[in-house]
Amino acid sequence: MIRSAAVVGTGLIGTSLALALVRRGVAVHLIDENESAARTAASLGAGTVGHPHDTVDLAVLAVPPAQVGPALGTHQARGLARAYTDVASVKSEPERGVAASGADRSTFIGGHPMAGRERSGPLAACATLFEGRSWVLTPTAATSRDTLNTALSMVALCGAVPVVMDSGAHDRAVAQVSHTPHVVSSLLAARLLHLSPDASRLAGQGLRDMVRIAGGDLRLWGDILESNAAAVADVLTELGEDLQVAVAALRSLATGDPDARAEGTTLLADLLGRGITGRDRIPGKHGHPAPACTPVRVLIGDQPGELARLLANAAELGVNIEDVTIDHSPGEESGLVELMVARPTAFSMAQSLTAAGWRVQRMRRPDTAPDPVAV
Repeated sequence: MIRSAAVVGTGLIGTSLALALVRRGVAVHLIDENESAARTAASLGAGTVGHPHDTVDLAVLAVPPAQVGPALGTHQARGLARAYTDVASVKSEPERGVAASGADRSTFIGGHPMAGRERSGPLAACATLFEGRSWVLTPTAATSRDTLNTALSMVALCGAVPVVMDSGAHDRAVAQVSHTPHVVSSLLAARLLHLSPDASRLAGQGLRDMVRIAGGDLRLWGDILESNAAAVADVLTELGEDLQVAVAALRSLATGDPDARAEGTTLLADLLGRGITGRDRIPGKHGHPAPACTPVRVLIGDQPGELARLLANAAELGVNIEDVTIDHSPGEESGLVELMVARPTAFSMAQSLTAAGWRVQRMRRPDTAPDPVAV
């Protein structure tokens, strides 16, 4: 049971964690060299600023990977907590830093909540940030059972799902699912610097989805990529090989040679097919397989309360919405809302929303086509 905690570092993750713990009745103390950030976090209800008078149950080191070892040594020497963890997005470097610091390794367990936002700082924090998300814990042979159990209690209080992994396996995995996607998003976003203003107006929701994470904090992501450089480089090397194949396939399709075009078609179909198969491996909510969904597309005006009214009408129908995206129309005061719902319910939901006065893109009946078709 965790009754008291200290959060060292009041950025997005640290403040979100503090808010989640306070909401569950934990007394949280906020420690940060940047007192302004700590005071901002406290003003949001994340706890009280300053070191506790007594030893707390858990201290969370929400600091960059290279600072975890030194921070652990410092706060252990002060007797800050009975157990310690961190939230760095790489685990091997902090683990080495802890070993090199000479700190008591039995009271430390590495941790990484698989959650975040493209914004940083305490003002971007949210108490529900970790709900339903995986939270990796990387115990070593030196980690005590009490420390592990304390960390598991913290994860449960935040509504997250614990995943116990080796630090090296974790770093290889996040290179694939988190760090490389950020690099690729940044590379794609950088290409937009070459677009004319007229061409930029053609950007739709697909591109916005692809480049959203490129807006992450520059210094933070520099630290992350430096700490996991080798693993990310390995994934980018493999991606580069696929890109070379894609380029060769497209060059072949651009020729007049029938044989070359046929080969290009085969190569491109293989790449696209593997992409679909890989995407399907991403689990849905609560770790279950993602359901087969169909988009119901609704045009709404750009007035306050319109989106809330649409979602309220959808909720009255008793249909579970798996995801929502909004594509704003350039130069117009309207937007296209895409409600992702289970395939069997999509057509009837579209009919009901149309009857309620919403402008819904027409859909074919499920017995005439497997998916909706906009007209």
